[in-house]
Amino acid sequence: MAGTAEEIQVGRRTVRVSSPDKPYFPERGLTKLDVVRYFLAVGDGILRALRDRPTMLERWPRGVFEGATIATRQDNRGDAFYQKRVPSGAPDWVGTAHITFPSGRTADEVAPGELAVVIWAVNLGTLRFHPWPVTRADVERPDQLRIDLDPMPGVGFDQVVPVAHEVRRFLDELGLTGYPKTTGGRGLHVYVPIEPRWSFGDCRRAVLALGCELQRRRPDLVTTTWWREQRDRPVFIDYNQMARDHTMASAYSIRPTPQALVSAPLDWAELDEVRPEDFDVVSMPGRFAQHGDLHAGLDEARFSLDRLLELADREGLAAPPER
Repeated sequence: MAGTAEEIQVGRRTVRVSSPDKPYFPERGLTKLDVVRYFLAVGDGILRALRDRPTMLERWPRGVFEGATIATRQDNRGDAFYQKRVPSGAPDWVGTAHITFPSGRTADEVAPGELAVVIWAVNLGTLRFHPWPVTRADVERPDQLRIDLDPMPGVGFDQVVPVAHEVRRFLDELGLTGYPKTTGGRGLHVYVPIEPRWSFGDCRRAVLALGCELQRRRPDLVTTTWWREQRDRPVFIDYNQMARDHTMASAYSIRPTPQALVSAPLDWAELDEVRPEDFDVVSMPGRFAQHGDLHAGLDEARFSLDRLLELADREGLAAPPER
């Protein structure tokens, strides 16, 4: 039986964790409290990934079990759901950001300013956090360029890795620094900290330009073809992840699969040696204690998009339509 509640001290806040013994990943023997403790163990990292960013919550209040599904726009039945608006009854210390969707509608979305907000969201069943590439200081201009290396069905991680190396080589040529991470699945993400000077459309043009260059360099592996049925290469550079209201699961988020794998920041030097399954709720706290947050540099130097946008201009690349 799940326990009644447990109070956790998180900084200056006391966060109530209800039903701490509820099974969240039964195949791994992990409870809700184990998940809370995981996020506490990687606290500096998850807060850096989310701090002051409007963040959609992916909530699995019943945990992850065989046959569990997530609700969608087409089918609102499900064991889990995405929450874009701040939940009713949220404590007054839960920060928010006011954002505008492509439809023109607006919302106040959770924007964590302290680790207690993360743990409060975890108590609601949040396993994956989906932050925008902006902060509430300026919700119209991204401060991160996010490059999504998305493998086609049946494509393994080993085919994504050489594309990531090509991304790094090209970024080096441009004078940009990228920070890779696993997705918790077969793909990879690379984040580039940028000056918050450009629109979402400009950022999408920049990623499309990068993708087209990678397609020229690795025509055996890379495609930028939007329509899935027309792709004939194993790895898609998903430039549309830089569209307004399109988000990626943050570093340290937990993938809702029985293995409880997590999105793990990487060092470029280890890319050929690791596998996505190396990083889960059980193993990541030890790695974090030893190495710290490998994405700490995202808080440091910020870069210009001028050279990528010049490439987009030379190639005649317009901002892709919203999808």
